[in-house]
Amino acid sequence: MWWFQRGFFFLPAATVVWSSSTFIFSYVIAVLLRHVDPLVPYISDTGAMAPERCVFGIMLNISSFLGVATVYVRYKQVMALNPDKPRLLQLNTVGLVLGLISSFGLCIVANFQKNTMISMHLVGAILTFGIGTLYILFQTIISHKMQPHIHGMGVFWVRLCLGLWCSASIVTMFVSSVIMYSSLPGVDVAKKLHWNPEETGYSAHIVSTISEWSLAFSFLSFFLTYIQDFQKITLRAEATLQSRHLFNGPQFNVNVRTYNGETTPLLAGSI
Repeated sequence: MWWFQRGFFFLPAATVVWSSSTFIFSYVIAVLLRHVDPLVPYISDTGAMAPERCVFGIMLNISSFLGVATVYVRYKQVMALNPDKPRLLQLNTVGLVLGLISSFGLCIVANFQKNTMISMHLVGAILTFGIGTLYILFQTIISHKMQPHIHGMGVFWVRLCLGLWCSASIVTMFVSSVIMYSSLPGVDVAKKLHWNPEETGYSAHIVSTISEWSLAFSFLSFFLTYIQDFQKITLRAEATLQSRHLFNGPQFNVNVRTYNGETTPLLAGSI
């Protein structure tokens, strides 16, 4: 079996590839149509006008769904590997909530573009990257507590570096944005798509946009660290016919099985 066919490898990989493609496709379309400047525009500016706005919204909604699936499977995996560690399971539950909130924020960003409802767009961005960075830090703590039985210290250090990278990008973007807005009083900066290098606040604008792209790709890069862990996951579905009566359909269970044989229910219900 090839390395890319093992376990649930495709889930975090699809999350990263699809989300990155969303940003790149919308950027290319916006630049070709001259809706934004080629030199590092805000990511949200690349999805502010049609037709790239439609591409941006549709693809980002799919990214939100992939994020929910990835976060949930990771939660189930940690639960299966640490059934007798209540402290770790509590951290895992908090991590699940943070991950779901971050994915929901991505859905808000997709459906409330910057040039229509800036307040909701900012709320979505804060939930996505702010809460998402907290999710990364919680998962880093969980990784440290799962040493050395699950993976090596190298994975922990990579996740820690990515979490610090996200945090530094957020701080840099916030400070540069404050400087940019304060240097342009009376200007609707949120709807400004074209910048002149000679304008006041241009340098702060460039620092802010670079920080945003840095934050986005460092955030997505974190999910690449899940690939090795997800290769150890397989799903096993069991269907049990409880009754032949029409109103009592078969029961089903879908379990997560990890590399060491531990299992935990993923889904359960009746048909």
